[in-house]
Amino acid sequence: MASLDQVILVTGGSRGIGAATALLAARSGYAVAVNYADNSLAADEVVSAIRAAGGRALAVQADVGDEAQVLAMFGEIDARLGRLTALVNNAGVVDVQARVDQMSMARLERMFRINVIGSFLCAREAVRRMSTRHGGAGGAIVNVSSAATRLGSPGQYVDYAASKGAIDSFTIGLAKEVADEGIRVNAVRPGLIETEIHASGGMPDRARMLAPSVPMKRTGRPEEVAEAILWLLSPQASYTTMALLDVTGGR
Repeated sequence: MASLDQVILVTGGSRGIGAATALLAARSGYAVAVNYADNSLAADEVVSAIRAAGGRALAVQADVGDEAQVLAMFGEIDARLGRLTALVNNAGVVDVQARVDQMSMARLERMFRINVIGSFLCAREAVRRMSTRHGGAGGAIVNVSSAATRLGSPGQYVDYAASKGAIDSFTIGLAKEVADEGIRVNAVRPGLIETEIHASGGMPDRARMLAPSVPMKRTGRPEEVAEAILWLLSPQASYTTMALLDVTGGR
């Protein structure tokens, strides 16, 4: 259970894994900033559910790949919830399935701007608030990567897999960089999880179609990933940093 002064930002917190994480964080005692890019109604639903259960929550709009919007978001969290103590870098995008020789510059720029640069910008601002080097009291960061980093997603999403591969490297490097400044940095790598991200990639039934290839013979639920994220953020994981935790059913 987090103490009353614990403040968490969940990027992409309005749907899927992000929403499940925001709700579980609130039940664990965090004040929750629910970030969203466009879907204010979905973010408001998450915030309303948290408040109805007696928690503190705030919906904050920002495209994490836009530095000015990220700075404004962190400023709003500072003013309305307090100093950040936990960050979940969950915001991310996919695109329609394509081979590398079909990918446009615009697609690649969007993929890496949001999935990679966005995580860097949010982590940068979190470190500036959490690090003992900057007068903070410490904290924890969990990056949401993907099993695609190991699988490569050929013929579908090699760009997405590569962007998440960058997140794995980022997690390792940042974890080492701030380990003696009171900040732990870890990542979860979800497998086939039942979320709306598959539909946004043009394959709404992708997870169910591929479920037979999973050793556990089923897809995962967003709540199962959220549980792993909250454990990595918790005092129970106090000696865990630089970990890449697969939540894949064995895939």
